[in-house]
Amino acid sequence: MQTVKEHIIIHEVGLRDGLQIEKQPIPLDIKKQWVNRLFESGVKMIQLGSFVHPVRVPQMADTDRLFTGVLKSGRKPEDVILSGLVLNEKGLDRGLDCGVEMFCMGVSASNKHSRKNIGMSTAEALNRIVPMAKRAVNEGKRVQVSVQSAFGCGFEGIIEKNTVLDIVKTYLDAGLSSISLADTAGYAFPDQVTELYEFIKELDNNIDPACHFHDTFGTGIANCLAAYQAGVTCFESAFGGLGGCPFTKISSGNVCTEDLVYLFRRQGITNLPGLEKLIELTKDISSQLDRELSGRLYKTGIPIILKG
Repeated sequence: MQTVKEHIIIHEVGLRDGLQIEKQPIPLDIKKQWVNRLFESGVKMIQLGSFVHPVRVPQMADTDRLFTGVLKSGRKPEDVILSGLVLNEKGLDRGLDCGVEMFCMGVSASNKHSRKNIGMSTAEALNRIVPMAKRAVNEGKRVQVSVQSAFGCGFEGIIEKNTVLDIVKTYLDAGLSSISLADTAGYAFPDQVTELYEFIKELDNNIDPACHFHDTFGTGIANCLAAYQAGVTCFESAFGGLGGCPFTKISSGNVCTEDLVYLFRRQGITNLPGLEKLIELTKDISSQLDRELSGRLYKTGIPIILKG
């Protein structure tokens, strides 16, 4: 087990991964309001959207305008990083044009998922992503690369760990050390999480690890705790537990941001967003979408053990 970190980063992906499967369009002005409230909550890393074709993912059609509007508003704190997901060179161009501060890009360890998601094999995607990532770095941008379906695939089932490690090695050989493992299908379980991060640390102890878990089968929070205990410092989550990949077999929500913050507060970590403001935001998002969300804390309230 790695040394447990006292400080972590919550990477809020609700505006991208959370909304991408929603059928109800969210007006741009509402998204801007949500971003400002995330600023007020103390979240330090926010993914505003993805640069994808609007026909495939209509909810992301205004990503360029959202970045431009948020940056021009002057309300972004200096210590907050705005990230965006890109899948190809055109998306990278768009992101560079509108001010993305950190680019997220990656490949799936599952060939079937890769073909459904981006229309190419894992090897083809890797050959495309690495030059894109290097270009973004050369442009002075932060870059996080990922391995999707790292813990299993809804189409292929088990993904061999060596498949994941080979992708990680390719990233490391290219000088890319900020690496996220994504549980796209929600198949991960804690022992598997611990083992895979330990293997990755053996490849390069200077790696900057991140994680992205879905709560498809109810193990999302447990997997986050296992990742934390294995030395992971950056956790991707979505307000209310919204979201899911529209191109996997079973699409389900992300780990819920406010529930994750509660977990880490109970672990004694102090550099966390404010639960009260996150809960207020999630309640408003639930009202906007006109349905109950999968998150727990916004329904139960903050336990008395954290008050006073």
